[in-house]
Amino acid sequence: MASHGVPRVAETTQRTEAQRLEEERQIREYRDLEDLITTKIAERQYTLEVLELTSKLLKKNPEYYTIWNVRRRLLIYGLFSKPSVSSSHSTESLNTSLIDTTKASFENSSFSTTTSSAASTTIPQNPVSPNRGRNGTTLDLIKADLEFLFPIMMKYPKCYWLWNYRLWLLQEANERLEPVVARELWKRELTLVGKMLVKDSRNFHGWGYRRRVVSELESSRLGGQSMVESEFEYTTKMIHGDKGLSNFSAWHRRSKLIPRLLGERSASDEARRLFLDDEFELIIAAMYTDSYPYQQSAWFYYQFLMTTVTDYVGHATITPNFTPEDRAEYVTRQLVILKDMLDGAEDCKWIYNALIDYTMALCRIEERAVDSDERQDCATWLTELRKLDPDRSGRWDDMEKSLRN
Repeated sequence: MASHGVPRVAETTQRTEAQRLEEERQIREYRDLEDLITTKIAERQYTLEVLELTSKLLKKNPEYYTIWNVRRRLLIYGLFSKPSVSSSHSTESLNTSLIDTTKASFENSSFSTTTSSAASTTIPQNPVSPNRGRNGTTLDLIKADLEFLFPIMMKYPKCYWLWNYRLWLLQEANERLEPVVARELWKRELTLVGKMLVKDSRNFHGWGYRRRVVSELESSRLGGQSMVESEFEYTTKMIHGDKGLSNFSAWHRRSKLIPRLLGERSASDEARRLFLDDEFELIIAAMYTDSYPYQQSAWFYYQFLMTTVTDYVGHATITPNFTPEDRAEYVTRQLVILKDMLDGAEDCKWIYNALIDYTMALCRIEERAVDSDERQDCATWLTELRKLDPDRSGRWDDMEKSLRN
């Protein structure tokens, strides 16, 4: 079994007695650590010591979402500064135990930064207000926690709780810090997610997180402006990168940016037509040169482009002022390209499916019935589809019925 082309090797070797005993020792340590955290939280000891204990546990098991919630409580009810002074600079240093814990987590990471400020282990025992805590520590605590997360995220890039907690920290920064300070944190996140997507360009967690980071950087609250042009260029870069053709997330992101891109450019009808031509050229060239027409992700984007021509709702996305004649011209042109694409790819079901769909779409646009030649072609393509994809026989049956009507 593999994930994005990376094989997972099963453990088949027999454990030695020494390995078994070591595993038992680690389990005992884990359970003792878990019990210690539970006891201290029950006693409302919202201190740096307990924060360090949660760090140790989460490095062992980042999927333990309850401990992430414990960490939130430690910060909200014990360690964060009040919002009015959260972005002030302090000359004192963070508690040594917090710095040691953080350094151990990210000293080998190129994303690390130096943290300094004041912190105290004297914490109110009653969490009456979520803003209680010593002054001047909030920014440094958030920075330290972000640094703590990074090496764990590099090791476990698909862990939901890591991404959720990181986003929560940045949302707290929005609430507790001055906008100019919070914006700098969000800008650093764009660098981080770039590194994550270099490691795995198809990590949908990373792509979703990037969308959120960009949204925050564009927001008026943080004094932002549109980043649609740079983000569109980023999708182009990722599509042209290694295995970019199979990057569902990059193609999807691109499709969502297009309406904004053209709107912000105040694109004319001619500019929109040229844009659509360029996008068709991009995807068809990619199909031919990279992997021929077998990548499902590429077909999804191709279908998106065709929908802007054939479908009334999708039509407004790129070419809102296309006439029926314009639409028919584009569909006819694509049918010719698809038929050419069959040469050497007779075993590609996506081509046959597209040929049938867009032949029927052309008839709807021209408001006419399917002629005898088109019906014969569709029947031939449908026969091939039944051979290549017998599991979808019901779909092919429905398609055959629509051809008869």
